[in-house]
Amino acid sequence: MSRSFDTGGAPHFPPHITVSGVMLQVIYALLPAIAAHAWFFGPGILFQILLAVFFAIGFEALMLKIRKKPMRLFLGDFSAVTTAILFALCVPPLAPWWVALFGMLFAIVVAKHLYGGLGHNMFNPAMVGYVVVLISFPQAMTAWLPPLSIAGNSLGLGDTLMTILSGNPPAGLSWDAITEATPLDTIRTSVASGSMISEARQAPVFGDFGGIGWEWIANWYAVGGVWLLWRRIISWQAPIAMIGSVLALGTIAWLADPGNNPAPLQHVFSGALIIGAFFIATDPVSGCASARGRLVFGAGVGIITLMIRRWGGYPDGVAFAVLLMNMAAPLIDRYTQPRKFGQ
Repeated sequence: MSRSFDTGGAPHFPPHITVSGVMLQVIYALLPAIAAHAWFFGPGILFQILLAVFFAIGFEALMLKIRKKPMRLFLGDFSAVTTAILFALCVPPLAPWWVALFGMLFAIVVAKHLYGGLGHNMFNPAMVGYVVVLISFPQAMTAWLPPLSIAGNSLGLGDTLMTILSGNPPAGLSWDAITEATPLDTIRTSVASGSMISEARQAPVFGDFGGIGWEWIANWYAVGGVWLLWRRIISWQAPIAMIGSVLALGTIAWLADPGNNPAPLQHVFSGALIIGAFFIATDPVSGCASARGRLVFGAGVGIITLMIRRWGGYPDGVAFAVLLMNMAAPLIDRYTQPRKFGQ
């Protein structure tokens, strides 16, 4: 005797991974580093995140309306929010409000929707927005704050907000009085002037490996990245290849000429290397799809970052390196496809 059972239409199992779920976990992984950033450098980073998220959602809604896409579905996937947070974490805490406006304009409208929207963008939107404002507003993008522990003039909550909204420091203070060069800026200036790396590291901004505060922020980015690896939100190839290439080549350069090349851990714990390795180079859309391709992609980002830091016109270089490798990603995937079964 046979029995029949009523079944629903396929698929019978709901998807376990959704875009909104992935984006939320990325945001959760960034929270410890955001808290560390506010602890060491003040609340400016929180205002930058709020501004960037506000403009990102606004541009996202505008483009969805123009393209006649379902507003609720795409606004609820948190992709624009994630882009905004990653962008805000790369700009100075006191950057004026129009930096977030222009950054999100190019990140959401140009880099994302003009390429077809989520899943079709060739370049990482957050890095596109960051590079645009870095080139367009060089003075504002170099106004970095010293850690609160060594700051001569620290700003309160109200002064921080007014500085961001007005674009000018509080009355009685100049930009030079409240800002300071980052560790990477200090090293670059020192090498350019003929001084030794050991002399540059005597500046109070330096910690054990990177800069005071910056090395702790990098540690928390790494903790968040490891959590994403454990949750299988990202793959290990790009972060390991990126950090490994920087350590390997940085060690060779340091051993060859320690006077003009910082120690490899200085590279790792300074700038955007760790956030780039775990949160930017792992972008599944603008990065590589194959496992071997992700290794090549990550190594390429690390190598280009070192080249820009040593010979380029900017003290960091992660954003430019990511965008250059974004262009190469389709070609890398073409030549690193896994062998077909039976061949």
